[in-house]
Amino acid sequence: MPFTIDSARNIFPDTLAADAVPATIARFNQLSAEDQLALIWFAYLEMGKTITIAAPGAASMVLAESTLEEIKKMNPQEQSQAMCDLANRADTPLCRTYAVWSPNIKLGFWYQLGKFMEEGLVAPIPEGYKLSANANSVLNTIKGLESGQQITVLRNAVVDMGYDLTKLDSYTPVSEPVAPPKDMAKRTNVSIEGVTNRTVLDYMDNLNANDFDTLIELFAPDGALQPPFKRPIVGKENVLRFFKEECQNLKLLPDRGITEPADDGYTQIKVTGKVQTPWFGGNVGMNIAWRFLLNPDGKIFFVAIDLLASPKELLNLIR
Repeated sequence: MPFTIDSARNIFPDTLAADAVPATIARFNQLSAEDQLALIWFAYLEMGKTITIAAPGAASMVLAESTLEEIKKMNPQEQSQAMCDLANRADTPLCRTYAVWSPNIKLGFWYQLGKFMEEGLVAPIPEGYKLSANANSVLNTIKGLESGQQITVLRNAVVDMGYDLTKLDSYTPVSEPVAPPKDMAKRTNVSIEGVTNRTVLDYMDNLNANDFDTLIELFAPDGALQPPFKRPIVGKENVLRFFKEECQNLKLLPDRGITEPADDGYTQIKVTGKVQTPWFGGNVGMNIAWRFLLNPDGKIFFVAIDLLASPKELLNLIR
């Protein structure tokens, strides 16, 4: 076999990913819990001038509702401690509940918590709170990032909170119901300059339609998907779970691409474009590269999704 998952990760090695994102997240994680919470609050206030944070779906709110009501009933000191516990990844019942939620439920939880803080129902960041020098430096770094990179940092900041799941012997993940696929009459087909491969086009179209069961059939049984800044997810069952938990209602806007033969009948294809997420306004798109490796049967053996370093990388298809 000419490729392994590890070797497949090296296709199109000239792709320049936004390394500032994991570096900023690492710096954020080194801050105190108080500074993390204050930075998130200040960042959302700042980002709100240019990025519209969309209201989450009702399903996400229903699944977080009992926990939100529990926090509302706490006194201000208890509310502040509960939020600090989440940032500290403490072992508390609330942190364990939070940990098993899907990313979208976690985002919905913090969205609603922010609304409660604005309404005075939950203890806000203390008036006059001053960020530490390190936290202020991280905030300024976030301000300097492109909008797609900003939302990735802020998303990961809250998704990684809560109790460490690796310390649990077993748990049941909690996810919002999967949205039904779009009706065929309401679907649109993408067009990618330089790419006519049916598998790649169907990947984009089915993901845009939330048709995950059809989408997963494009993968080889041992196929893998690598999300931005993550290890590859291997096997159709695991990839399908990722699609259902983290990829609902995305809008993929591929623009152009390049196709090249690889060893032993494999084909490698790189596509660049944008992705819009329902959590933010339609004017905010993340600059993305998809790096596909198709086996001789035309199935996806590997696909990496890269958050690009800059808009000019959208045009970086020259070998």
